[in-house]
This record gives sequence, structure tokens and C-alpha cells, in this order.
Amino acid sequence: MRAMVIERTGGPEQLVAAEVPVPTRVGSEVLVRVLAAGVNRVDAEARAGLGDSAGVPVFPAVLGHDFSGVVVEVPYAAHALHVGDAVYGMAPFPRAGGSYAEYVSVPSSSVARKPATLSHVEAAGVPLAALTAWGMVVDVAKAHEGQRILVHAGAGGVGHFAVQIAAYFGAHVVATGSQRNAGWLRELGAAEVVDYDAVDLERTVRDVDVVVTLVDDVAVAEASLRVLRPGGVVVHAPTASYAGASVAAEAAGVRTTGFAVSPDAATLSVIARLLDSGDLRVYVDDVYDLDEAADAHTRLERCHTRGKLVLRVADE
Repeated sequence: MRAMVIERTGGPEQLVAAEVPVPTRVGSEVLVRVLAAGVNRVDAEARAGLGDSAGVPVFPAVLGHDFSGVVVEVPYAAHALHVGDAVYGMAPFPRAGGSYAEYVSVPSSSVARKPATLSHVEAAGVPLAALTAWGMVVDVAKAHEGQRILVHAGAGGVGHFAVQIAAYFGAHVVATGSQRNAGWLRELGAAEVVDYDAVDLERTVRDVDVVVTLVDDVAVAEASLRVLRPGGVVVHAPTASYAGASVAAEAAGVRTTGFAVSPDAATLSVIARLLDSGDLRVYVDDVYDLDEAADAHTRLERCHTRGKLVLRVADE
């Protein structure tokens, strides 16, 4: 099958097209023909030798977590998923081959039926980002009416889901973003938008119950502690700034916690229903062909993208 692989870690140019074996489905796994693959910052980190790269067992390695496609093999005839079903989910990279390929074999607990109202390209932009946002906002922050939640980088892949999910559960959402994204963030549900280029966060925002931070910036992490109410919590996606902030948080009488996403078919099914009902939406900023994966990584690392970047693997 056709795939984008890395022979070694490094810059985007390490992503090259190759012919590799179709993965063998084993046990409870489902074999999926991939039609589109999402591009995430964790993919770029792994390619660069950071993040999950230490877990890559052998090179060449196929990158990628997110996918949307069609089931071609199931574990047994009476399985809940059937051959021909349109599905989306997360590949078990780096322990196994990722989604930048024509086929991926994934545990059935990592895949759910695709939202019916979304194309495969749109659906491929959802799993990792939406599951991360759900985990941070719902599972950790327990978003609810009357709560004040600050979402840093609200226009990004995870951020634009976090804003919507927090607002859906009734929280008063404050989002940081650029001026060009201010109106869009309000459409997504942000009650307030703070221009991170022009405004001093600590003079503008205060008495926040929860901060969801998706940026690796020590100054942002420290400022986040100072806008919290006593007993509030900062929820970090895995970043280098988290370790230092945790020490300062204890001294300030607030809390911090990291977060790492887990594939979860049940939550993906809930997210699919919210997408189909219009209560949640995904924004795809740009689409690249599979063999343009290096260009997509370059764009992700150089620009502030709105929402998600997606690779088109095959025609729908």
C-alpha cells in the first residue's frame, strides 16, 4: 500500500512516499481503508524526534493518528461494525503503523461510525482533537453552567473544539486568539475573546475556575495561574511548561494537571451525535494530498492554522 513514512526523525522533508505492506488485522482489530487522515501537532513532534517518537519500534515508520475511512475486515461476523461501514477513529501510533497510509488496523475500541453529515475529509479532522478537548473540558474540568473557563489558543485544532464543548455544557467561555479569529470564536460559543497579541491577559481576565492551555509557553502557564480563583485548576495538554507551573501553582493555592488523550469509541460516538445535530462542528483549514504530507507539516509548524489540516488519501 501507499504510505508516507519517515526513515529517521528530523524536519518535514523526512516524510517520503513509500510502498509498505498492508497491516495484518489481528484479534479484536478492525482493518480500515483510509480515505482521509488528520494532521496533528503530535504527529509533527514525533517526526521531529520529540513526543511519542521514543515509542517507535522500527523505521521506516508510518505517522498519523486520525483517520476516516471504510471497514474492510472485522474480528467476527456478528461484530457491531460491518464491512462497508464508514468509520472514524485513532490509529495506535507509535506502537503500530499510523494513518498516513491507505490502510490501518486499529483496536475496535478506537473506532466509531463516522458522523453521517460529515465528509471523510471533515471527519478525519475530528478524533484526536475532539477527544483531547472532551477529556480536558468534560472529564477533568467537569464543565457546567456558571463556570468560567479560559481556553488558550481557542482557534486551533483542539482549541476550537474545547470552546464549543465548554459552551455546550453551559460554561462562560473566555478564549484567547488573534484579532482575525475573534468573530469566529464568538460564533463557536466564546462569550469573551482576548487578543493575545494586544492585551495583557492578567489585566483583562480574572476569577476563572478553569484554564485549558494548549500552548507550550512558560509565561502563558504562569499568567494562567494568576487569573484563577482560589482552588481553580489549570489543565495542560502535555507541554514543557507544565512541570514548572505545577510548583508555582502549589504556592499560589491553585491546582494544575496534565492530560493525555486516549482513543475511546464510546466518546467518539457521542461526539458524532453532536456533530450530526449541529451542536458541534469541525473546521478544516486546508486539505493536502497524501504525498504532500511534508507541506502540511511545514504549514502546521510555521502558521497559526484555524481548526485542522487534513490529508486526502483517496477519493470518497
